[in-house]
Amino acid sequence: MVSIQSKWRYLFMFLGIQLVVMALLSREGYQKRVSYFIRIFRKPDSTGMTGRNHTAAGIAGGDVYANLSHLSKSYSHGDGIPYCPKTSPLIGGPIHVSFPSGLTLAEVQRKNPMVVRGGRYRPPDCEARHRTAIIIPHRNREHHLKFLLYYLHPFLQRQQLNYGIYVIHQAGNYTFNRAKLMNVGFREAMKEEDWDCLFFHDVDLIPEDDRNTYICDSNPKHAAIAMDKFGYKLPYKMYFGGVSALTPLHYLKMNGFPNNYWGWGGEDDDIGVRVSLGGMYITRPSLKVGRYKMIKHKLDKGNDVNPKRFNMLAKTRQTWKFDGMNTAEYETISRQYMPLYTNITVNIGTEAGLHPPPPPPPPHAKAAGKLAVKAPAEVPAKGSAKPPAKLKEGHSEKKSTPRDR
Repeated sequence: MVSIQSKWRYLFMFLGIQLVVMALLSREGYQKRVSYFIRIFRKPDSTGMTGRNHTAAGIAGGDVYANLSHLSKSYSHGDGIPYCPKTSPLIGGPIHVSFPSGLTLAEVQRKNPMVVRGGRYRPPDCEARHRTAIIIPHRNREHHLKFLLYYLHPFLQRQQLNYGIYVIHQAGNYTFNRAKLMNVGFREAMKEEDWDCLFFHDVDLIPEDDRNTYICDSNPKHAAIAMDKFGYKLPYKMYFGGVSALTPLHYLKMNGFPNNYWGWGGEDDDIGVRVSLGGMYITRPSLKVGRYKMIKHKLDKGNDVNPKRFNMLAKTRQTWKFDGMNTAEYETISRQYMPLYTNITVNIGTEAGLHPPPPPPPPHAKAAGKLAVKAPAEVPAKGSAKPPAKLKEGHSEKKSTPRDR
């Protein structure tokens, strides 16, 4: 027979377990844990990239191509075409994002028949209210690029934008410089069209909600406010990384981006400081809308952590007017109009400049040169003309004239 004392012990244990469960459920991340346990007992999704599923903690997402099937493939632009609605009727909200291994660029091209050469698009049945250029700094990330293009093209089409996608590829093997490539992207994109908004977009971030419109605000916009790698939260107030948007006027006010951040880290914070120094402030969408999923990867070769980044950030207030769009030097190697994007390959030089001088020979090579024995001069063959005597330095050979005699 169970004693009264044992009954009280079991009662306290039961109440304690309830309190622990309630505490866990009250935490902000409980939905993610619940979704994890649900997926353990759930059959894998066999529909690939179609259908509805969960993009992340408890938020349902649909197929990004779902609302585009009825659009006409033929453009009918003319004088009488109306402007697109201020809010696109094609916007559907949360998007299901996954990364299947078999995706190819050919499949992406097939699913986007209205994207024309160079990665350009405009709505077929109305005049777009906004012209947006997407700038993607890039090197050796083709695997990530195809996923971004798969989602980004329909994402932008659902927003009824006139847009173009530019991939700015850094040539060579020198340390990667994301911010300088963005300076290049701004200049090269504006050469082609008078864009009213430019989005600077990391290649490994996929938007998860098309209500996060790719149009500019009255101040610089930070679109990637809620990334999955940060638990869908803003890591700190001045963070301006991942995906950001500027008008040409914003870009001029802040003198573009820094050119001297070689390697990973620091440039995002420098840019955030420039926004403030340019007399502006950062705008953001809500946490529910500005969601992005990152394609997991290791730190790239040639993009090591920048050990100078903190010292450089401390000097931003002194350097921002002298290091930016007004000092960006580069050489365009090629411009290719691909079916899904415009690829611009550039030489941006090194920390020593666009054309750094060759490195000096090592000390042991100089010493070896001094000790080298000169080869004996050739003796002229018998009957051959005697070579002229060596002229003293500062004198030149001169024929005599009657005036000299």
